[in-house]
Amino acid sequence: MSKKHASSSGKTAPQAVTPMCGADVVVQCLVNHGVDTVFAYPGGYTIPLHQSLSRCDQIRVILPRHEQGGGFAAQGYARSTGKVGVCITTSGPGASNLLTAVADAKLDSIPMVAITGQVPTTVIGTDAFQEIPTTEVFRSITKHHILVTHPNDLVRAFKEAFYVANTGRKGPVLIDLPKDIIQAMITPDYDVPMQLPGYLKQERPEPSEESIQAWVDALRQSQRPILYVGGGAAASDAAAEVRKLAEKTGIPVASTLMGLGVFPADHPLSLGMLGMHGGIYANRAVEECDLLISLGARFDDRVTGKIQKFARHARIVHVDIDWSEINKIVPSAIAIHADVRVALKMLNKAVKTLETSFQPWVEQVQAWKKEFPLGYKNEEKYVLPQQAIQELCRMTKDDEPIVSVGVGQHQMWSAQFFQVNQPRHFLASCGLGTMGFGLPAGMGAKVGNPDKMVIVIDGDGCAMMNLQEMATCYCEKIPVKVMILNNQHLGMVMQWEDRFFNKNRGNTYLGPIDNPENFGRGDGVMPENRYPDFVTLAKGFGWSARFVADPAELQDALREMVECEGPFLLDVATPYCEHVLPMIPAGGSFEDTIKE
Repeated sequence: MSKKHASSSGKTAPQAVTPMCGADVVVQCLVNHGVDTVFAYPGGYTIPLHQSLSRCDQIRVILPRHEQGGGFAAQGYARSTGKVGVCITTSGPGASNLLTAVADAKLDSIPMVAITGQVPTTVIGTDAFQEIPTTEVFRSITKHHILVTHPNDLVRAFKEAFYVANTGRKGPVLIDLPKDIIQAMITPDYDVPMQLPGYLKQERPEPSEESIQAWVDALRQSQRPILYVGGGAAASDAAAEVRKLAEKTGIPVASTLMGLGVFPADHPLSLGMLGMHGGIYANRAVEECDLLISLGARFDDRVTGKIQKFARHARIVHVDIDWSEINKIVPSAIAIHADVRVALKMLNKAVKTLETSFQPWVEQVQAWKKEFPLGYKNEEKYVLPQQAIQELCRMTKDDEPIVSVGVGQHQMWSAQFFQVNQPRHFLASCGLGTMGFGLPAGMGAKVGNPDKMVIVIDGDGCAMMNLQEMATCYCEKIPVKVMILNNQHLGMVMQWEDRFFNKNRGNTYLGPIDNPENFGRGDGVMPENRYPDFVTLAKGFGWSARFVADPAELQDALREMVECEGPFLLDVATPYCEHVLPMIPAGGSFEDTIKE
């Protein structure tokens, strides 16, 4: 392995005894903040930084094959560990290649520090080689951004960056480092105070006793409550408190895509995912509930649909660490500005016994689960994507793997059919919906959790977006498992074409255009001569790989992937006619649910 692992007996970045260059100060700041891994792609303006990193055995440096891949890997590391993810790029195109990953982290509230190189301060604003106004470009997609213009500000900048990224509503922070700043010689003061006037001082804000009592009263008055769990519950490590409340009160639990795993999917009170592709029973429960308790969720349009008809019979209790989210989309009867875990701890202490029994409501919800189960039509000739995911889940259940997905049909099928019972075990680009997220995020998750199995479930369209990170996995010995559900189409866009555009194909077929009969107007089954040949590509990267099209071979192929010691790609041929159901059309409501 070319990069070094952390070692307590190895070299460390020098402490401030004598003057040192700014790059060494940066590395020491990373060490001081507990960073053990960075995903870094070098360039002309970050050479000094990489030279300093090469002398530090406490930080593992992983070289991605694209800056976007490095950004998503830092996200996967952060999402799966709860730590701050760190990525480094050079200036200009290096920084701009990072934009999508940073925007993705902002929308999903992922703690990340992105470090970019910059031209020397003496030529900023002159259109120097590889110069862009990085902080201006990133301004609206970061939680905070810092252009360091004096070497003595380095320590403070990193203190502020890590603090802001990982407190309150978490998010990405950008630090832009001009080359002359990291080359300057300074004697740093690591005790320098932060300067964050107006920033939230209380890291985990607590609700008032009055709001907790109002919450308890609302529960006592309710007959049909639902817990609506979002990514904020995962970010605050509130899984234990969510389960305690659900089991103490008997309230069913529905989850957003970001919230999957906070409450065990195999728990009797679990309703799985709600929203556009959530279960009919989950959406029916929200439709009929009289009290909806939102825990770290932001009422995203993919959950609510037509807002006027969402949970129309319910009083809303909204618990969120970000005050700006409360009453932004829906009016709250009880607004609780607080960290979800802190609020639930207080509520669980206050709720000793409830006079109201929710048993009739629970029985009704369970009846809906039996009446409207998630399922698919059995197929003997072809491997269905739902079948592949469900079988993979069954086979790996005891291992409790971390699952990273791309965006599209396979993402929704994974949310429906791969039961996740642990928080931080389902990684998905939710707010931004970025294709190409799955592989690099899974790579970062495996680095952060070396003892965990990490599985990437991807589509053939998504897989092509950041396929180059297969080289990173091989060279850095990161043994992720990748299952591609290959239907030769951009499946989700194609599904919308089928449903709303009279099945007219508008550039959603991914194969060679010299075969017009393959454009997706036939029986839904593509020829075995698929394009590209992912197995050959994978083997070219040094991976083990296999193609499977026969359902009779599926179990053996999955077992080979799971048991392989190194990285493995399984290319699964699936028919393109499959749709993700149920489906509530965009802007629709529960009554508009498409069932078949």
